Amino acid sequence: MTEPPSGKRVLRESLLAARAARSELERTAADAALVAAARRLVAGAARVAAYAPMPGEPGGPTLPDALASALPPGGLLLPALRPDRDLDWVAYAGTLAPGGTIRALREPPGPRLGIEAITTAEIVFVPALAVDGTGARLGRGGGSYDRALARVRPGVPVIALLYADELIPAVPTEPHDRPVTGVLTPDGFVDLRQHR
Repeated sequence: MTEPPSGKRVLRESLLAARAARSELERTAADAALVAAARRLVAGAARVAAYAPMPGEPGGPTLPDALASALPPGGLLLPALRPDRDLDWVAYAGTLAPGGTIRALREPPGPRLGIEAITTAEIVFVPALAVDGTGARLGRGGGSYDRALARVRPGVPVIALLYADELIPAVPTEPHDRPVTGVLTPDGFVDLRQHR
């Protein structure tokens, strides 16, 4: 007897299908709006943790360069996936290489700063497939970001980049899931701390 698919898995598949169905024109316009808004949010910060979006993820391929251009040199940390699926961090210096374990991942080459480097970030941007009004975040299911977010200093904004229709009424959660404090969509920023 096979186990029925979990609510997370069904929702994840539906959201990934919807992303794949977006037109290139729609995605490009949405990504440009997200990148511009993200740059505004990091103005004045010294260190930000973010990510290099995989193909089809909100923000698109220009996100790391755009954020880095708004920060001091070495101010943007990007993740590098460790063999145990936890996240190490590397200061972004303008280049990305294919990730070692997941082909679609792009990681910065350079010295690894350790899993605790995220504690130095003043803002953390995370990938997500969906978020609800409580800040519950649906990722891709590896648990890497939930582990990393457990290390973020209290009070540091944790912001998911989404397309507008991915802020949804409810996301299934488990005890290990870490919430986000805000969502950035092409329509603007939503501070979820006000909704808790």
